[in-house]
Amino acid sequence: MTKIAEVDRRYQSYNIEMVQVTGGRFWAPYGGPAGETHRYLPPVDLASPRLRALASHLAPAYLRVSGTWANSTYVALEGEVVATPPPGFGQVLTGSQWRGVIDFAKAADAPIVTSFTASAGARDRNGQWTSTQADRLLRLTQAVGGRLHAAEFINEPSLVVPGGLPRDYGSAAYARDFAVFAKWANKRAPDMLLLGPGNLGEETVDPGIAAKLMAPGGAMKSELLLAATGPRLDAVSWHFYGAVSPRCGGGNGLSSRDAALTPEWLDRTLIEADAMTVLRDRLAPGKPLWLTETAQAACGGSPWAAGFRDTFRYLNQLGALAQRGVKVVIHNTLAASEYGLADPATLEPRPNYWGAVLWRRIMGPVVLASPAGVQGKLRSFAHCAPAMNGGVGLLLINAGESEQVFRAGAAGERWIMTAANLDTGQVSVNGVPPALSPDGSITGLGAARFVDEIAVPARSVVFASVAANNPHCRRR
Repeated sequence: MTKIAEVDRRYQSYNIEMVQVTGGRFWAPYGGPAGETHRYLPPVDLASPRLRALASHLAPAYLRVSGTWANSTYVALEGEVVATPPPGFGQVLTGSQWRGVIDFAKAADAPIVTSFTASAGARDRNGQWTSTQADRLLRLTQAVGGRLHAAEFINEPSLVVPGGLPRDYGSAAYARDFAVFAKWANKRAPDMLLLGPGNLGEETVDPGIAAKLMAPGGAMKSELLLAATGPRLDAVSWHFYGAVSPRCGGGNGLSSRDAALTPEWLDRTLIEADAMTVLRDRLAPGKPLWLTETAQAACGGSPWAAGFRDTFRYLNQLGALAQRGVKVVIHNTLAASEYGLADPATLEPRPNYWGAVLWRRIMGPVVLASPAGVQGKLRSFAHCAPAMNGGVGLLLINAGESEQVFRAGAAGERWIMTAANLDTGQVSVNGVPPALSPDGSITGLGAARFVDEIAVPARSVVFASVAANNPHCRRR
């Protein structure tokens, strides 16, 4: 198996929504009053030992603190008391809250990726963006020895109205504002990577949703924004959701639970990745690709996003995008709503979390071509194994209804993820339920030996570490 790509060592990363930090109205849990889409969310306790333990097992990673609400967040001065958000803002970020973010990022070995306020409150009387709010966030960061590793100027600028941007905002206004932003960033934070445009993927979005939420007439398409900003960017970024959740009128067709294991759903992420690659090659050649926000469905995820059913999509996406050369994938979220890696109320790990931990342990940054001879509905991905000199890490996904056999050609260790049913939040690994102990350690992820063949049960996910002596995986 030859080397075909190399991803960032923090390739698998996660988002904590800005509204989680400040507190505010976020996606309401399912099962509430009819028609309820939002509910007040108190500020997250970033000092929670359990939350930090969850993050520690995913290190190294990037911590993205952003989301739609970040576009309208007022950054208070140190010591400033703000009872209600000033006009033009939606919520208030205090100095102590942001210090909590910095402390969490340091403890979790997760450099910060963010975006900046761009709503009416961050603009002058002519509607032009000003750097006042961005400068406050930067000064708060620097005051406690923190650093902003990377930033998108605006979170999903194509979602003009939901994002709090001027209703007539178009690509010309964005280019004007981005020029101001880039000049400020180059002067005040020259080591901060500039990512963009950070739009919601345009190839797979439902036309009805696009008409309802996006700038009319394609006025903020990624192509237009990249044409204006590409040379100034350090990486080309986009956001991807294969669908929208029932909260926003989705939940049918490919986004239904019945379609969750189909090739059309599993490969949907590649449609946007390939489109962004074409744009990158034309308008920002040579720049790395970052998927800076993604999950099962926008608007908090579908009801089934918290179960094992979504783990097939989650891990397939990581494997497939790594093969496409995408450098970073940031999952939304660590612990908020149905698409969170952990339950937000209990901080109990969900199936996707256990898939994430195994990915971190088995799949290193060097990406190899998939093994030859894989048949049927079995999908395979290969990386160099980080803990084994010359070893190969394998991810085998069997979305079919019959067992498949994979011939590794060498001995190694394997971890088989299964569940009693696809919608449960409880999985077993080699027949044992994994758990996060009160002291923050993980139990139940013990390996099982194999000699050559790996039996991959129906509707299961298998990780394996193989003593392959692969020349691309030997440490120098």
